[in-house]
Amino acid sequence: MGAWTTKLLVASILAFAGSCRAAESTLESISWGSEADGEPEEWGYRLFLTADNFTVSPWHSVPLNAGKDLHTFIVEIPKNTAAKYEVQTEEALNPIQQDLTSNGSLRYYHSDIPWNYGLLPQTWEDPDYINPDVNATGDNDPTDVVEIGGSALETGSIHPVKVLGAYALIDQGELDWKVIVISQADPLAERLNDIEDVERELPGELERIRVWFRDSKLLDGKPANTFGFDDQPVDRAQTLGVINQTHGFWLDLVSGARENTESKSVFG
Repeated sequence: MGAWTTKLLVASILAFAGSCRAAESTLESISWGSEADGEPEEWGYRLFLTADNFTVSPWHSVPLNAGKDLHTFIVEIPKNTAAKYEVQTEEALNPIQQDLTSNGSLRYYHSDIPWNYGLLPQTWEDPDYINPDVNATGDNDPTDVVEIGGSALETGSIHPVKVLGAYALIDQGELDWKVIVISQADPLAERLNDIEDVERELPGELERIRVWFRDSKLLDGKPANTFGFDDQPVDRAQTLGVINQTHGFWLDLVSGARENTESKSVFG
């Protein structure tokens, strides 16, 4: 059996085992790591997630819940960097890889992103679902996360976070939620519990997030993004509803209850 086939088989088994034991374990009970193939910011570079020294999927194998009132954040892009890394949802093992532009060159944001950016594992924004509040379909990816803490977090690292709120970003007719969180380990975390706390402790930060993501596709020659809910972020309670819904969409996808018409890699 070839090395790639072996990796795929192990990842498939662990994806199933991980979902079974997620309810009875915490993030801390597993030794998480990463394994690089190539060099960062070079074509073909991939970063694979490991759990107890086995290669696993960051999308499927990591539990969404990280303990009481906490969720799991997987970092794709550290703060103050511009290389656009993303989990590859159609590739086996779902490695993190730098996106490519339409001409095949490595993709970079229009400016360094001022926050840590990544995803909530075990979520999926179903492109067949039309959100009645904003009249837009899901963007066919895991739910995005903007972590507003003070420290730059490493690509591929996993962190328990507090959910604070979210922006309903609309990208050319697709709903692309940006969930705003703070790392549990950040000194500011004890003072942030809901979206209004962000404005109190970090005045102007929410508007800064909105404007940065509004303009994030301009370098690619695309129009500015728009936002639902009158350009305002929704609160923690509504955001938790969004997360529960996108987790349900993910469960339907990986269980086969929803046909995998998008050719997603659902076993890691």
